[in-house]
Amino acid sequence: MELNDQNITIIGAGIGGLAAALAFAQRGAKVTVLEQAEAISEVGAGLQISPNGLAVLRALGLADDIAWSSPRARAVVLRSHQKGREVLRLDLDQYSPGQNFHFVHRADLIDILASAARRRGVRVRLLQKVDRVLPGDKPMVYLANGAQCGGDLVVGADGVHSHAHQALNGASKPWFTGQVAWRALVPNTAGLPAEAQVFMGPGKHLVTYPLRDGNLVNIVAVQERRAWAEESWHIEDDPDNLRQAFAEFGGAAAELLAEVDQVALWGLFRHPVAERWHQGRLAILGDAAHPTLPFMAQGANLALEDAWVLAESLRRASTTAEGLALYQTRRRDRAARIVQAANGNAWKYHLRQPLAWPAHQILRLGGRYAPERMVRQFDWIYGHDVTGGYVPPEEDSGQNSGGSLVSPA
Repeated sequence: MELNDQNITIIGAGIGGLAAALAFAQRGAKVTVLEQAEAISEVGAGLQISPNGLAVLRALGLADDIAWSSPRARAVVLRSHQKGREVLRLDLDQYSPGQNFHFVHRADLIDILASAARRRGVRVRLLQKVDRVLPGDKPMVYLANGAQCGGDLVVGADGVHSHAHQALNGASKPWFTGQVAWRALVPNTAGLPAEAQVFMGPGKHLVTYPLRDGNLVNIVAVQERRAWAEESWHIEDDPDNLRQAFAEFGGAAAELLAEVDQVALWGLFRHPVAERWHQGRLAILGDAAHPTLPFMAQGANLALEDAWVLAESLRRASTTAEGLALYQTRRRDRAARIVQAANGNAWKYHLRQPLAWPAHQILRLGGRYAPERMVRQFDWIYGHDVTGGYVPPEEDSGQNSGGSLVSPA
């Protein structure tokens, strides 16, 4: 389907929304992004871009930007919580050659995507709070200020509390997992290397990795508890609450927690994967379609995959309906499988005695005798390339404006 001069409205200027805006603009569409905030910004968070997400960024012409702004992960290290003793080291350079993982500051990725989208002529309208969305052949977005807008296609990339999701599937019914998570950034005073460190304790775990030029460390700390917190990444908490919850953690974990002076807390909820991803000329992607727990680090990567597949499915199809049906067919089962994998992954880091000791011994043996198998057990996630290996020509690397893009069939 010819996308030149198609008017596309995207709700949400997060990772998925901006990636979709760029993908559509590269194919000749006229794109407007609606963002409720007063500025496009993300602060205080890191994320892991795995090879499947990096493939999309490369196809969008942004691989160099990511390489310059983020460290490449060299290893994943599992540690016991009390003294930080190493249980298992998975060497990514040795056992996963050619599959690069990057530790990226969310604000940097947002800035890279937004800058590239604007260079392509994407219009970003700020302070656009959506009130409701009406699907159909002429979808409409109704704003809180009384204005309304539409287009040849409306894409809801508006997160877990998505108006577009509700328009397609009704109100979602998430349920509290019995886990909360804190996130924080601290200075890398210990000079920690470009590795993901996972400190495993009874009923809780802590993940750390460096960001930018290595001068910052991202902390995500997950605890099982009955008292739930709001499902938002922007609820501030007292750092002493975090330290108290992880008081028995020692070694490098304790040193990092001592540095925390600002922390956010959010409750972890499970959401069903959307049954309907499109209707008429309305579609959803990212968390609006399949919110996922953070235990496979795939939220941002899935959103990037969605963005590429949505734009490419419409380009290949002869009609919008055909393209959107192809998009859901290509995406839903994979997203559901990854969401399920994340749902089942947290307990592995939360084992209590007497189970923790033998489980750690099994991990040690696996690292000694079958390290490659352990590294590559999730190749079905990381080795999946929705772009078909597409690499944009140098002149189409996001530095210019206009033009179209044709991917291999």
